[in-house]
Amino acid sequence: MNRFEQAVYDVMKPTAELLEQTTKPLHRAILLNWWRHVLLEGAGDFDRITAPDMMVDNPVYRVTWGANPAVIEGKDGVVAFYTSVGDSVLWHSDDRLAVADWGISNEITFHQLAQGAALAAIGYEVPDPAKLYHVSSRQSFIWPYDHQARLAGEHLYEDKTSLQLEEVDPSEAITPARVREINREQLAKLEAERGENFWVLGTA
Repeated sequence: MNRFEQAVYDVMKPTAELLEQTTKPLHRAILLNWWRHVLLEGAGDFDRITAPDMMVDNPVYRVTWGANPAVIEGKDGVVAFYTSVGDSVLWHSDDRLAVADWGISNEITFHQLAQGAALAAIGYEVPDPAKLYHVSSRQSFIWPYDHQARLAGEHLYEDKTSLQLEEVDPSEAITPARVREINREQLAKLEAERGENFWVLGTA
């Protein structure tokens, strides 16, 4: 297993650790929604992310990646956003995660493995469009939730001063298909451990 594959497997460890310390039912449900959401997103299962038991009717996303900040409203827009990045290799690490009645705050290192041309298209400066790069930066993820522990939106803010770019040998590459496979595996494990509707307030 290479370093990128291992990193995808390790993504939700900080969430599991915080959940073990959390007792308030609302907070537990929010954390479990977040956990399931991240795995569903990584698996490419966007319809289940936007289901009524996971997300409010009119979510609002504020995304400041690359050079093109955007506001996305409504479930159709959310699905289109996820679809647009669905073939990317994305993961995060180094969480500073907190949960409150209003939702989740997490400062993370966000990672992307992609060809230079794909990175240039979203506003990153890369030396060679034909080469493979690992891009990372510190980002703040603020996810508001409603009183039923359903996601109300995502506010994603990138610290561009922390941006790092590393050329990667293609032999180290992990494919989007493999990322989806890992996330499906992790989701099946979570469902087996937690039971039916584990993310729903009153069950969590």
